[in-house]
Order: sequence, then C-alpha cells, then structure tokens
Amino acid sequence: MQPNIVSRDEWLDARKALLAKEREVTHLRDEVAAQRRALPWVKVETPYVFQSTSGPVTLADLFDGRSQLLVQHFMLTPGKDHICPGCSLMADHVPGASMHFKNADLSFVAISRAPIEQIEAARARMGWDFPWVSSGGTSFNYDFGVSFTPEQIAEGKPLYNFGTTGYLDEDVHGTSVFAKDAAGDVFHTYSTYARGDEAFIGAFSFLDLVPKGRNEEGTMSWVRLHDEYEDAGPKGDDCCG
Repeated sequence: MQPNIVSRDEWLDARKALLAKEREVTHLRDEVAAQRRALPWVKVETPYVFQSTSGPVTLADLFDGRSQLLVQHFMLTPGKDHICPGCSLMADHVPGASMHFKNADLSFVAISRAPIEQIEAARARMGWDFPWVSSGGTSFNYDFGVSFTPEQIAEGKPLYNFGTTGYLDEDVHGTSVFAKDAAGDVFHTYSTYARGDEAFIGAFSFLDLVPKGRNEEGTMSWVRLHDEYEDAGPKGDDCCG
C-alpha cells in the first residue's frame, strides 16, 4: 500500500468530497430502512416446532413475550463439525447488543438444522448465551431459503437470495424477521441473505474505516472463529480440551 502524502489543506478538500458521498449513502440508507419497515407481511401458517434445551418450542414461543423476533439462520449442518466462521462473526456481536434488543421489543434467536446436542457443543465452544434452537425435522430452513435438498443442489438452478445467486449448499446463511400481533398470530416481514448479513457485523464498519480495510483476498477470507486467531490466547476449559 503506497499512500498519497499531501498537505493538510489538500487532505481536507479530499475529505470534504468524500463526506458528500457519505451523506448520500446515509440518506439512501434511511430511505431503504423506511421501505424495509413498510414491506407487507405474510402470515406464517405452518406450525413449526423447534427443539430447545428445555424441550419443544413453537415459533410464537421464541418471541419470549415480545412482538418482534430476529432469526439468524446459522449454518450448522447435522453431523458436520464445521462451524461457519461468517455466521460466528455475526453471532459474536449479539451478546453485547441483546440488552438493547430487549429494550426495543425485539427478541433474538439463532436457528440451525443441526440437532440440539450439536448446537450446544458449538455454543459451549464459542461461549455464547443467546437462544439457539434446532429446526431439524421441520421444513423451516427450506421454507425460508437457507437449506436445499440434494436434488436442488444437483439441478443447479439459482435459488439462494431470492433466486439471484447460483451458490447452493445443504445449508447457507441469512437473517429473517417476524412479528406477532395481539391475537398471537405470527407474520414474516423480512429476510436477507448473502452480503445482506454484513449490516449486522459491526467489525466490518470499523475495518472499513482504516487504510488496510478488511485486508482480504476474497469475501470473508480472513474471518476465523474467535478462538482460532493466532493471538486469541489460551482456550478455556471445555469438553473438547
């Protein structure tokens, strides 16, 4: 990286030009957020039942007394040891934000197809305490576009991200939002996939400010589980030793 070294006045001119662009982005982001909130709702008719550490729970139960629910579709495939680094990076941001979510009438839950025992092993390793349930045995992941059958993968049609992306795998990532009315009915209000999830990763916002940026060769290529970075320090005691 070879920086362009200039005078303070020249830097200020360049910074003001960039500020104008940043303001455009801010105003556009506000406009898009308003349109997102105004999207129509779809009533959820399927009686999904998830598995938690305390037993079966419904989608309505996951609201935990609040009227809004944000679901992280966490890539954790049944029987596979792989814990998605990108999903984990997003999840790392949740514990500190959870108190603010609750104050804003919002509950958070991660949902994966893996069985609850596999989920709990991943949770113990990563040290997270947010709700995380299993959708195994239900059509939930398939209905919300984050899991695909072997037949769909073999066919190769673009199905992910509302049919705009050719990438398919058994499980992929995304985020969905649900609302519950006074009668207890649940509605799907929003979903985002692929790079749409970047909005929930605050570390990116910090890194995008500095000269090296994300310092990556490809999208997310630098991301590791937080206990796998070279300077992560010693691991705490856990079942994996």
